Amino acid sequence: MPGSPARVIPRRAVVSWVLYDLANTIFSMGVVSVFFSLYVREAVGLDRADTTYAAITAVSMGLIFVISPLLGAMTDRARRRMPFLVWSTLICCGATALFARGPFAVSVFLFILANAAYQAGIQFYDALLPEVSTPDNRGRVSGIGVGVGYLGSYVAVLLGMAMPAGERTTLFTLIAVMFLALAIPCFLFVRERGNPNPRPIFGWAMIRQSTRETVAALRSGSRFPGLLRFLVGRVFYTDAINTVIAYMTLFTVNVAIAGGLDAADGEAEALRVMLSAITCAVAGGLLWGRLVDHVGPKRTLTVVLLLWVATFSLAAAVGLFRMPVVFLYLVAAMAGVALGGIWSADRPYMLRLAPPDRIGEFYGLYGMVGRFSAVSGPILWGVVLYVSLEWLGLPVLTGQSLAILTLLLMILASMFILRKVTDEHRDWSALAR
Repeated sequence: MPGSPARVIPRRAVVSWVLYDLANTIFSMGVVSVFFSLYVREAVGLDRADTTYAAITAVSMGLIFVISPLLGAMTDRARRRMPFLVWSTLICCGATALFARGPFAVSVFLFILANAAYQAGIQFYDALLPEVSTPDNRGRVSGIGVGVGYLGSYVAVLLGMAMPAGERTTLFTLIAVMFLALAIPCFLFVRERGNPNPRPIFGWAMIRQSTRETVAALRSGSRFPGLLRFLVGRVFYTDAINTVIAYMTLFTVNVAIAGGLDAADGEAEALRVMLSAITCAVAGGLLWGRLVDHVGPKRTLTVVLLLWVATFSLAAAVGLFRMPVVFLYLVAAMAGVALGGIWSADRPYMLRLAPPDRIGEFYGLYGMVGRFSAVSGPILWGVVLYVSLEWLGLPVLTGQSLAILTLLLMILASMFILRKVTDEHRDWSALAR
């Protein structure tokens, strides 16, 4: 407000918030992107790995998809968001520490629980961005979080490379411990301004009211201009990106095997490719975050999506034409830079579209479409693989390449949908009137 003192954000709060990005990326890369899919491949075999992992991921994402808006509305009503982040992190870490300690079915159940808790935690974490930034530096802080966060991917991949082949139990436990240890500073040092008007967060009345408000927000184009179109566009590009992240390791292993390597050497090659992608993602997050503050999130996101178009095109060509695995290092570099840009741009973009008193609810919607894409993406990938292998009799690598071309179409669709969404600052009081 005019005349009020500028809000001072302690540096340790910003550092602690950024550290949480590093912490949860250890889980994301170590479990979701790399080692749980390899654990599934060891359990069910090469031919069934893609479809089995697709089904497991779809169930987990479907769970959080259903409850994301409700969780967001609960955090808007609560005095603070931090307890929600604490509990989701504890559930994720506890379940992860128990992976691969019993029957395969038990580990699948624990993965579904851990991944759902991790996804919920991202939603709570993103909604804390206004507590550690100002409108002038929001893109930079978000970009730093992305860039430093991808250092967690280094940690996860290096942990995997240090483990004996096939030793998954200790690896999953170490990932859980490191996630929790690096998350603790965020729990302690990020101070929220708090909700001046807390309301009950449990009960059927809250569920009914929150559902009505969410439906009204989606229907009201005049009060929340660009919201629905942004959410629909986000479904398409996150569908493509989350899916390729989940299957990059299996795809790289198959490219390496097609080039003459055995399965063990192919897995090692896949980890090296992932490391090159991570390196570029770290630099990309820092670069794109500054660009967001200078040209705005919309222009930045458009450039990033064009880079994804080039990335998917090259990746599909590598698989279809059996190009040497060295070309995947170029794909990985492009994907890494683009990954840093996506998360640096679309978090601030969402804040431009969300009124301050409903950030949790709107980030619930933001998270919901991401979870929907994480359900539909693996299903789409699995369907393309099934048709390619079972109906057409194509090799696995060719089927994966066709699936990548399908994801390319999703990126193009998102660019078409988002072309009319502006990132201008909204006057929320005028829109409400």
